[in-house]
Amino acid sequence: MPAPGPRRVRATAAAMDLLRRLRVTHGPLMLHQSGGCCDGSAPMCYPAGEFVIGDRDVLLGLLDLRLSTGEQAITEPPSEDVAAVWISGPQFSAWQHTQLVLDVVPGRGSGFSLEAPEGYRFLSRGRVFEPAELDALNTAELITGETFERGARPVPSPEPQVVAEAVDACPVPGR
Repeated sequence: MPAPGPRRVRATAAAMDLLRRLRVTHGPLMLHQSGGCCDGSAPMCYPAGEFVIGDRDVLLGLLDLRLSTGEQAITEPPSEDVAAVWISGPQFSAWQHTQLVLDVVPGRGSGFSLEAPEGYRFLSRGRVFEPAELDALNTAELITGETFERGARPVPSPEPQVVAEAVDACPVPGR
């Protein structure tokens, strides 16, 4: 089995805090990054299973809501502590060279996304993978909606899942 590559998705501490608050109200969560409006930069948050994942959608990763900045999971999280992050197949084709960093900013999210009434909205930021990271990712199995249904799950990565701020994972203009 190939060594695990870098994570395809990471989250800021603020995004994880918001996900934990939403989980208390709505139960287990999922996120979907479409290729629609806003250049696809606004991931949508739903109760787990309330958005139909397509066969060609790609699983970017499973966020362990128990973790804080820099922590690594010691045990597999219970399903209620996992937020799956999906991306549409065409959007993945455009972004496959990019690590998605889930962040949160002040503002009103989409009316369909669970954070809309919270005064914040989720935002995807990106960091372009280094050539060695891309090589590692190219040997990893890509998990689609179809293969996930058949039981495929991502190989855990040693890279921390939660960063303090987006600038810790990718340059943020204006800081």
